[in-house]
Amino acid sequence: MTPLPGLPGGVGISGLTVYDWEAADGLCGGTPHMHLVCSEAYVVIHGEGSVQTLTTTGFADTPLHPGDVVWFAPGTIHRLVNTDGLRLVVLMQNSGLPEAGDAVFTFPAPVLADPDAYQAAAVLTGDHAAAARRRRDLALEGFLALREGGLRQFHSAAHRLKSDLLDAWWIRWRDGPLAATLQTGCQLAALKAGDLSHLDHGEVSRLERPEDPVFGMCGLLHPYPVPGPPTSPHPHPPKELF
Repeated sequence: MTPLPGLPGGVGISGLTVYDWEAADGLCGGTPHMHLVCSEAYVVIHGEGSVQTLTTTGFADTPLHPGDVVWFAPGTIHRLVNTDGLRLVVLMQNSGLPEAGDAVFTFPAPVLADPDAYQAAAVLTGDHAAAARRRRDLALEGFLALREGGLRQFHSAAHRLKSDLLDAWWIRWRDGPLAATLQTGCQLAALKAGDLSHLDHGEVSRLERPEDPVFGMCGLLHPYPVPGPPTSPHPHPPKELF
């Protein structure tokens, strides 16, 4: 059994330096957004800050300190706040689904209702730093409104925006984390039968840290490459560009 490409279990990994840009509410940080099917984890490696979250159970603000590990499930709107040089390692579920459009920005309702307006607001063009900051500010406007209500309507709008991608996401899940789980099952069955042949395929793999950061949702991002199926409609740009 040949080892599958990519990181164990079909996860994605990125280094993240959270934006220190001040927003309208006086806090510095990233762009509020939600994932439809992916869990996300933060490993704090430097600095201080917090992650603000909004779910059907309410709003929360979770402090982040070096050594902390925080994760959350799909449907958790999240916004990183940087109070002092916050840097993280980000772990993403599902073999690159966030890179394939799983993230949805919390833009105001009229933008979410218009796919063309949403795309125009989401994609970085021209000066990427200025565009990322405009995108963050627009999503924060919607996030602050959602704290007052309308979360179910946001869920429905997010589904409408991404429904055309679901088949491609299913293929990516099938060929990534599901394939990894099934391979483990095959290895367990082989061991029970006394077949040790997969142990002959032991090897070490390495991913070099990307040289140049990109402007992501939450900060300057060093994304490690995530393999995806050849049928995917997207060329796998770094996390948080969509």
